[in-house]
Amino acid sequence: MNKEVRLSNEELHNLICNKVKAAGLQESHAEELAKHLVYADYHGIHSHGAVRVDYYSERIAKGGINTHPTFDFEKTGESTGIFHGDNGMGHVVANEALKEAITMAKSSGMAAVGVSRTSHTGTMAYYVKKAAEQDLVAISMCQSDPMVVPFGGAEPYYGTNPIGFGAPRKGAEPVVFDMATTVQAWGKVLDARSKNEPIPDNWAVDESGEPTTDPHMVRGLLPISGPKGYGLMMMVDILSGILLGLPFGKDVSSMYNDLSVGRDLGQLFILIDPARFTDIELFKEQVDQSMNELNHIKPASGFDRVMYPGELALVKAEEYEENGIPVVADIHAYLTSATVHFDKYALSSPFAD
Repeated sequence: MNKEVRLSNEELHNLICNKVKAAGLQESHAEELAKHLVYADYHGIHSHGAVRVDYYSERIAKGGINTHPTFDFEKTGESTGIFHGDNGMGHVVANEALKEAITMAKSSGMAAVGVSRTSHTGTMAYYVKKAAEQDLVAISMCQSDPMVVPFGGAEPYYGTNPIGFGAPRKGAEPVVFDMATTVQAWGKVLDARSKNEPIPDNWAVDESGEPTTDPHMVRGLLPISGPKGYGLMMMVDILSGILLGLPFGKDVSSMYNDLSVGRDLGQLFILIDPARFTDIELFKEQVDQSMNELNHIKPASGFDRVMYPGELALVKAEEYEENGIPVVADIHAYLTSATVHFDKYALSSPFAD
């Protein structure tokens, strides 16, 4: 098992920021990317944290991320718009698009903002939490490249196509829920690879379509709950791809093949102002009541207590606040080295090592 190094939020932020700046990312964009990745690691979402830095650095260095993009927000209605990202750093593009969506939702009560031509944007939790902190209910979803075997199929078509949800809560952190539409996100497989750990046999299949516990043998991920997850990933692909006139399905660009070109990915934000439907303080109180009621449900055998969706991330944050964020030793070695990037991601398949 790969050893870990414990770092403070600030230490990890600075290491990430310095590495992607060395790869060619401008300082303000590097700062936002580092903030996002530290958020992921700090909340236990290690699949979307520092483990991604070598990939981002290589794509930045090879020109596949526009380091000086021209952003444009096209307002298409009172509650609708498209944020054109010019294939900039995805975390920055989505964050800027979210700002427009928040302004629109505050003004009109709702907002549906598409994010067009972006790169990988990280964890949906980061964005919906920001919106919830503005007393808005938020849903976000985005495309990813084909790596999921559809229900009844034998080759990949859709991506992991995640969905995030956030809602404000009285006197506590917002409720934030973030999930891939697969049994597990691809980043979790990458995390297992980095730690040389096996994966559960219901996450993925090998080249023969058989379940595998070896993260290095994965050739296809499985949709969550079979046909139900399959339907959800279809919905995400339509709303964040076809809706914006972008490539969809099997034609969504690969994360790892040809890092010298932009990915032209799509994302969608749907924001709702609860104050347009009910008293905002009552809404937050009732969300808080609901989460507390879940916590007090009698736990099943083998469980200490019932946790509400997304609560584990807050538990992780409390632990890491006290003990530091765990970073795999190999990743820490890369972050502290003089190496800007590795030539390891120009792969014909996302599943190659």
